[in-house]
Amino acid sequence: MPSPVELLQEASKYKDTLTEIRRDLHQIPEFALRLPKTQERILQSIHGLGEIHLGKDLNSIGLVIRGGKPGPTVLLRADMDALSVKEETGLDYASTNGFMHACGHDLHMAAAIGAAHLLATHKAELSGNVVIWFQPGEEGHHGADVMIEEGFLELTGDRPIAAYGLHVFTAMPLGAIACKAGPLMASAGDLHVTFHGSGGHGSMPWLSKDPVTPMIEAISALQSMLNKRFDQFDPVILNVGWIRAGDDATTNVIADTASFGATVRTFSAENTARLHELAPKLIHSIAEGFGLTATVEFGRATKVLMNDSAAVSRVEKVSKALVGEQGYIPLEVPMAGGEDFASIVHEVPGAFVFVGACPPEINFDTAPTNHSAKAMFDDSVLPLCASILAGLAFDHLG
Repeated sequence: MPSPVELLQEASKYKDTLTEIRRDLHQIPEFALRLPKTQERILQSIHGLGEIHLGKDLNSIGLVIRGGKPGPTVLLRADMDALSVKEETGLDYASTNGFMHACGHDLHMAAAIGAAHLLATHKAELSGNVVIWFQPGEEGHHGADVMIEEGFLELTGDRPIAAYGLHVFTAMPLGAIACKAGPLMASAGDLHVTFHGSGGHGSMPWLSKDPVTPMIEAISALQSMLNKRFDQFDPVILNVGWIRAGDDATTNVIADTASFGATVRTFSAENTARLHELAPKLIHSIAEGFGLTATVEFGRATKVLMNDSAAVSRVEKVSKALVGEQGYIPLEVPMAGGEDFASIVHEVPGAFVFVGACPPEINFDTAPTNHSAKAMFDDSVLPLCASILAGLAFDHLG
């Protein structure tokens, strides 16, 4: 069985090829669940490596690599979708179609392709099987849930015993690896609220029912509620992203409605349920106090991403073999970002891993972050990322 270091040495020979794949993918970003060009490019690079399974309702791919000896299945996952961001990096391979791989999913796909080649090369030494998911719709479109519903957890005939994925970040030193057991990333969802009043003339507000004032009061009251009704050591984040009311061409008209939208992040199922109970009560009480009504809608949220402690121990062992003691960062607190790999580890014990990919000429403390139109990632981490994924599979199946 190849060691993690031997896998990295082998993957380093693929570096130019993986870089070419990553840059090809970077130039054809596609949004949400329908990614035909991305799917086609991946299929070119994994042809002949194993059994190919394609999704029905989205352009997903499942690659099954069967080992030379019987044994269980390990799942590796790479996300495929881009963001609706107009790229401003100035790179010679920058996207020009109005979408952008601003979150590094192009690197994730290239790394998973590299891992597939490593595993296929040494499949005779595998005591079991590896299934690699190429998954659309991670950025808030619940692609993992669709793949689960379509049976991608059962592609080898047995459910995986473990699942692993990774994510590159600009806000980490190049080549550093970070992980933690327990909650790693938040449940992420939306809250939409509309106050329904009755419009009129701004000079006589007592003859109307102004929806703007109770909306402002509700936004403020929600923040106070988070401080007073929730344990601050199990945080809840609610941040208003937009407000809408009236017409900016006039100031003397009272609008009929006023609305706001917020992102909501929690780190436990208990707090998610509690917020869904308390927030509507508070908003409706404020609306009633002003003689109005309100509608409150929570959007579908991702689950809390819970890393399995045994899987994290494997991540630590493989990572330290690849980057040494100093290169592995045991995280102390979770990240407030959401990630639908959470749906996978809700079904299968596993771990999600962070890898630093900030170009060395840029200070990672001040670099444009993931999702920025100026975010840039260094291709040199691709062999490392491929080796992490393949090394974790071998650690289970060697």
